[in-house]
Amino acid sequence: MTDNDLFLIDIDKVLREKAPKHYKYIPGFLVSYLKKIVHQEEINVFLKESKDKIGVDFLEASLGFLDVGLEVKGEENLPKEGLYTFVSNHPLGGQDGVALGYILGRHYDGKIRYLVNDMLMNLRNLAPLCIPVNKTGSLAKDFPRMVEAGFKSDNQLIIFPAGICSRRRNGVIRDLDWKKIFIVKSVQTQRDVVPIHFEGHNSDFFYNLANLCKLLGIKANIAMIYLSDEMFKNRHKTFTVTIGKPIPWQTFDKSKTPAQWAQYVKDIVYSLK
Repeated sequence: MTDNDLFLIDIDKVLREKAPKHYKYIPGFLVSYLKKIVHQEEINVFLKESKDKIGVDFLEASLGFLDVGLEVKGEENLPKEGLYTFVSNHPLGGQDGVALGYILGRHYDGKIRYLVNDMLMNLRNLAPLCIPVNKTGSLAKDFPRMVEAGFKSDNQLIIFPAGICSRRRNGVIRDLDWKKIFIVKSVQTQRDVVPIHFEGHNSDFFYNLANLCKLLGIKANIAMIYLSDEMFKNRHKTFTVTIGKPIPWQTFDKSKTPAQWAQYVKDIVYSLK
């Protein structure tokens, strides 16, 4: 990969492209603040140093950069043969995705794919492992086809069914509702579902901000802007990953709706804690 191919974070460029009419009125201190909370300089240094690392090797380098320790429980539950849908809670929005990709990528010799927000496709080191699933904009018409291709591929699939990282409700940190698509497609393609629990949490600031935005009726996911900062706050920590026993796809019969089965699997994930 050459420097010209390298994706780097550029807040100035993002603001110019996303708000061209307002860019010149954005105060410099706000631009500097945004660069600080997304850790633009630190992340770009890492991206330059890791530009030749692709896929699982890049995930391993990312764990090293973040100084992440992992304690994996239930590794004996990882099937040796067959294709599976691996589903997990999403407490962090950073280290959890990297860690699960690394654990499963090493176990399955890189034959893994994430169903992820299409923004991650800009990160070319990670793009070979990703199937973008943003249902808005230009990808909308391709969404069903890409998901279908992902489930029919010969790769293990990693999915965070909540879509966004966990929120705190009534003092409890937990995912929001899980989307049912992993149930529907796992049944159609006869993939057993493997539940995984990732132990971790973000800062009080993050949860308070997310709840404030909800209270004010702000639909934009402003808290997401701070996920990079949360990732740095969670550096130098060890996280526990618990892998449960595979759930046969035949389990998901007509006795419950796909949405109810999604909730059923979610409850199993949290019971692994």
